[in-house]
Amino acid sequence: MSLELRPGITLYLSRHGQTVANEEKRFSGKRDTPLTELGLRQVHDVGRIMVRAVGKRPALDFVASPLARAQRTMEVVRGELGLPPDGFATDARLQEIDLGDWDQLTDDEARALDPAKFAERGNDKWHVRVPNGENYEEVAARASDWVQSLTADTFAVSHGAVIRILRGLFGGLGWQAMSALDEPQGVVFYIKGSQVVRLDP
Repeated sequence: MSLELRPGITLYLSRHGQTVANEEKRFSGKRDTPLTELGLRQVHDVGRIMVRAVGKRPALDFVASPLARAQRTMEVVRGELGLPPDGFATDARLQEIDLGDWDQLTDDEARALDPAKFAERGNDKWHVRVPNGENYEEVAARASDWVQSLTADTFAVSHGAVIRILRGLFGGLGWQAMSALDEPQGVVFYIKGSQVVRLDP
């Protein structure tokens, strides 16, 4: 499965800043933890990257995952851009993968719940769901649907797994290569067509 933006559309895509769960290396899906001090610095970096890319008060659509960590990131970035913090939409298709029974657990804690299921999921993230959660295929479907709905240049804030899956789809990767991609914070991915370029501070 491959993905491409509509002709003429530019997408700027960023992950939220580091959260407490990220710092503690916990699975973090639909349950929220606040941004850390490092996370806030990363978010300001994203804002400065965007100022460099598009200037102050750009004529972009702004959309975030409805989860609090993504909305907080968007508010700070908009402030860096000279825009009011609340002038953005949210879209549930940008929410992080639903991690079900594993949300806020460490790898070791999730494995201890059901070692067989943990191994099964590790061997096929595309088809195997986290217990009471989602698999990669389901996330890919909703995230692709969102990408294909874009009609204007857009800055969006989403989450690690969603952005990794989208980058994999734009690159035409299989799920294993997709899963091996990094999940950086404090950067922006600039996307036109199916080409993805990472913008660093």
